[in-house]
Amino acid sequence: MVKARILRARHDHDTVSGLLALEYDFDMTMHSDAAQSSTDHDHDHSACVSDALARAVACCDERGARLTPLRRRVLEGLADSHVPLGAYELVERLGASGEKPAPMSVYRALDFLVSEGLAHRIESRNAYIACGRTHAADDVIVFLICEACGLTAEVASHAIGRDVAWATRAAGFTPRTPVLEIPGTCARCKAAAQEEAPATETAG
Repeated sequence: MVKARILRARHDHDTVSGLLALEYDFDMTMHSDAAQSSTDHDHDHSACVSDALARAVACCDERGARLTPLRRRVLEGLADSHVPLGAYELVERLGASGEKPAPMSVYRALDFLVSEGLAHRIESRNAYIACGRTHAADDVIVFLICEACGLTAEVASHAIGRDVAWATRAAGFTPRTPVLEIPGTCARCKAAAQEEAPATETAG
């Protein structure tokens, strides 16, 4: 009887996971698996950068937009980080590897990348992060932001987008930027805290 209940529980869990997969597009792109391994010695940051640049080149070619050298450098700086970066952080990073750009020029480059859907602005942190995917017009972008390490996971949810669209239409409201930011603790930091807890209790 107990074994049957366990098997049923696993079946129910798999069923719920499958339904969630249909409702939510858990696309963490470069800000999840890559971010989780960003502290690993074998993590290839260059792959994140090359993917972001390839997508940017394709998007700009399609839209007739210009990916200037500075815009490219700013995007490279964002793609090389798996936590949001402020404009002045980018200035310092770019200056460490080449010519130091003026802050205003970086802001203009960031405005371009955001307007073209190549980066997102994290309002709560006044910072930016590269975008690794193309979003549907009705997608609501959800950012899961770890308050401990800064890791930021991007989740595109069609289900939330549908519900927000219904709510905004009912209110006669037109949203400017359908983005939700959810602060919390990532899986790695949660696991690390749980590992430290027994050691602290033993020491006490």
